[in-house]
Amino acid sequence: MESYISRTSGIRMKDKLGYAFGDLASCLVFGLTQSVLNKFYTDVLYISVLNVMIMTIIARIWDAINDPIWGRMIDGAQVRPDGRYRHWLRVFAVPTAVAAVLMFLPVQGFPSPAKIAWIYVTYILFGMLYTCINIPYGSMAQVITSDDKERSSLSVFRSIGSTFGAMPAMLLASFCYVAAKDPSGNTLLDAEGNAIKVMSPTITLIGVIVIAVLSVLFYFLCYGWSKERVASKPAPKQKGQTMKVVKALLKSRPFMAVSVASMLFLAAQMFGQGYNTYLFHHYFNAPGLTMLPTVFQYLPVAVIMFFATRMGNRFGRREVCSYGVLAAAVFYLVLFVLALFGVTNVWLYLAANLVAGIGTAFIFLLIWALASDAIDYNKVAFGINDDATCYAFYSFMRKLGQTVATILINVPLLVIGYEGSKLRTEALTDASLKTMYNYSVMIPAVLFLLVFLILRFVYPLSKQRVEELQVEKEKVLREDSAN
Repeated sequence: MESYISRTSGIRMKDKLGYAFGDLASCLVFGLTQSVLNKFYTDVLYISVLNVMIMTIIARIWDAINDPIWGRMIDGAQVRPDGRYRHWLRVFAVPTAVAAVLMFLPVQGFPSPAKIAWIYVTYILFGMLYTCINIPYGSMAQVITSDDKERSSLSVFRSIGSTFGAMPAMLLASFCYVAAKDPSGNTLLDAEGNAIKVMSPTITLIGVIVIAVLSVLFYFLCYGWSKERVASKPAPKQKGQTMKVVKALLKSRPFMAVSVASMLFLAAQMFGQGYNTYLFHHYFNAPGLTMLPTVFQYLPVAVIMFFATRMGNRFGRREVCSYGVLAAAVFYLVLFVLALFGVTNVWLYLAANLVAGIGTAFIFLLIWALASDAIDYNKVAFGINDDATCYAFYSFMRKLGQTVATILINVPLLVIGYEGSKLRTEALTDASLKTMYNYSVMIPAVLFLLVFLILRFVYPLSKQRVEELQVEKEKVLREDSAN
């Protein structure tokens, strides 16, 4: 007799590409907040780093309310003819893209209170709309296939999509600069006689519009190329059900462990992408190379993506992810030690990012499979069938990673006395520049080490336990389909 899992699996390359296009679309617009937005706020709008941090924290407080509510609404909604989750991609693709553009309108001429109000409204609006499309997109993995190995493959393709999706924002972060001019139109020069580069609001806005349009295109490709195979029903509308699910999630050791690990890993990624715009501008005096650290980190993904699924299935997803991220932490610690002896240069920094990228490639490619395993555990252990609510909680934890990254970017800038209006490298002392570099290597090292400890010693879903979980899940899915 054919198992239920066999009947609800069998994905094709079209499904994998379609699912990858969804995260490509998401990361096109989300990448703007990672790589460009912080510097746009400080250097174009002249918003203080403290204001940026406060705004981000307030946005996350709202997300703590908004995300579970939206997840619950999706779980309780009637299944549409075009799918339970993919339907929402078509609804929210354009509004999300428009909200992304609004964040980058050059409102530097507004009075300060109006300017602050503008960034609060547009940033929180974008976060809400991004939630509206990202939660159903993330939940799609649970209904595209019920096979854990196929979900591992989807995780790899999703991560590949996110890699390509992050590239345009990094390109924009590297090439949105123009020579600074004085009121008479003369080019401003630094102490070495080189033109001082400043962020161009016009180039930035044009780049953002192009990226936003591309995101809509890829969302619709995801909508058209994905298929929901696992039948699902609306969650019962019971009073207090949202809190009941959230309490169960808080008791779920696998789910909480992977959520915190994912939060810290994303914080490390976003810290590097955001902080490097300042590091390469001021410490290395090479703003045109800003995108290279992230590119070098992602290059190993182009190779490892071909065997990440096989290695995860053979040795265990938890095992390859944890030890890979430990290796990355060690390489950043090596950079810190070398800096103590005065050994720092841009090419050494880039080389270390390349080697560390080999270690982080596994968790980057398989993190969504770890999350799917944890959601399967919730289904078996607690009877939680509210996939969108689960993913909403997981998504919120990742947004906390964005907040952690924002704080970790801006606190060092506060420590060294950075102000967005002081764009000349000579405005920063040698001591503050060294501090800037030390933060750039120590913060990723600490975050990656914490991820290793959580995955290896807290997250309990080893290779053997995942195999046992599939047997238990088969029984639960059969019972659900019979009701």
